[in-house]
Amino acid sequence: MKPLYKGGIIQNGEFNNGLMGWSTRRDIKAGIRKSASGNKFAVVQGARSSPLGTGGAAASPSHSVYQKIQMKGDTHYSLSAWLRVSAGTAHVRAVVKAPNGENITAGAIDAQSGCWTMLKGGMTARAYHYGQGEVFFESDAPVDIWVDSVSLQPFSFEEWDAHARQSANKARRSTVKIVARGPDGQPMANANVSIQLLRAGFPFGNAMTKEILGNPAYEKWFFSRFTVATMENEMKWYGTEWAQNQEDYRTPDAMMALAQRYGVKVRGHNVFWDDQSSQLKWVMPMNLNQLKAAMQKRLKNVVSRYAGRLIHWDVVNENLHFNFFETKLGPNASPLIYQQVGQIDHTAILFMNEFNTLEQPMDPNGTPTKYVAKMKLIQGYPGNGGFKFGVGLESHFTTPNLPYMRGALDTLAQLKLPIWMTEVDVVKGPNQVKFLEQVLREGYAHPGVQGIVMWAAWHPYGCYVMCLTDNSFKNLPVGDLVDKLIAEWKTHKTSPATDANGMVELDLAHGDYKLTVDHPSQTTAVSHTMTVDAGSAASEHIISVKT
Repeated sequence: MKPLYKGGIIQNGEFNNGLMGWSTRRDIKAGIRKSASGNKFAVVQGARSSPLGTGGAAASPSHSVYQKIQMKGDTHYSLSAWLRVSAGTAHVRAVVKAPNGENITAGAIDAQSGCWTMLKGGMTARAYHYGQGEVFFESDAPVDIWVDSVSLQPFSFEEWDAHARQSANKARRSTVKIVARGPDGQPMANANVSIQLLRAGFPFGNAMTKEILGNPAYEKWFFSRFTVATMENEMKWYGTEWAQNQEDYRTPDAMMALAQRYGVKVRGHNVFWDDQSSQLKWVMPMNLNQLKAAMQKRLKNVVSRYAGRLIHWDVVNENLHFNFFETKLGPNASPLIYQQVGQIDHTAILFMNEFNTLEQPMDPNGTPTKYVAKMKLIQGYPGNGGFKFGVGLESHFTTPNLPYMRGALDTLAQLKLPIWMTEVDVVKGPNQVKFLEQVLREGYAHPGVQGIVMWAAWHPYGCYVMCLTDNSFKNLPVGDLVDKLIAEWKTHKTSPATDANGMVELDLAHGDYKLTVDHPSQTTAVSHTMTVDAGSAASEHIISVKT
């Protein structure tokens, strides 16, 4: 593909003019190659100071060509490139070397020798990142890195935020036309149209804990805000069978019943967790046959119990970073577990739930390309073709890298599966509220994201990372932010009047609405319910209300 943004501030990003504008490290040879179709790209050779296996000092990373750039402070940079390697598969990082010498990872992929892979990411230059920097690509593997279609586009913070608002309005709102007609069928001018949002269309939720049972204050606080709930630990294996063969579902059953009473949808978290350190003590010493039997019992009992009542299952939690079940059952453990869950629960979407795919470009285990590859492995396993799958991104942030986050979401959206941010929080610090707002707005603005769940379950002794409320259920600053965004994302006119043609045009957030039309000439008002969604374009969705 052509470089995005025509390359931005990168010169000769397509290498059509040889290596003009590009440089190489000392002792590295670089050149231009041409594909059979005529496409030119940069190739380096001998890009390591010491080959692996020579017995000398540890080899330095393999490097690509690099380009010097002039950087501005307080600027977001969106970076993209197409990459290949000379042999096998290698983890390749995009690096921006800031003027102060800091190497900032702007994204990473698993590049291959047989095809080109697109990297999308970026970084944020702080106020002190002003001056001359560099852009390059590197790998710890002994490979030659091939590069093409490089782009680095700067955005001011204001430009970035404006784009997010524009994208959010396009993805989350629609303009609908309401036409009021009188008993004679003629348009009714100056009719008052009252608008009531019955249910928001964008799912926004939070984790909840067993402390909500029998706690009216917690119950009121939670269910007055959120439309989706995830049980923090109560549905996990160690939450239902702490002692072998002593299953107890009373707590998750009660929490499920409570959520259903309020019409709040529930995510199933989780069937299994691939982290060895999270396994039950009685599971660890089992031999293969014992483990298979225990797993079959767990899977069948929990999935059949809640089948048809959950919107999602986190099936094998965090199976990019961990592999407990793969080490026991073989490399196809995850695809097979997904298959068995899907065979029991035909309605829930089956999610891969993972951390650091959005949060941390430096984590080699959670990259978007690794996520895509794992998801395709699960989808492509024989018998899994008919199941519904989803992309679960935990979203545990410290300092968010918004350009990287947007690039990662773009990459994951190519799967054409629903994306949910499933466990959103930000570590405590002076910028916690600011950073949380950035993360939530960025997720809400991306058209691929179909829901957001906070990971801020309340405990009287403190929360996992982030609390929204104190023990009296008075909002903390992060809770006030969440309320502000919930209200903002529902905003609409409340009582507009129709024009001379009996029509009023409304810009509404997606959701279910009740419209009430009244007019001085009529003795009674008439109500009408409707759903506004992405298909409710003004030119296609005209609602007539006869009074």
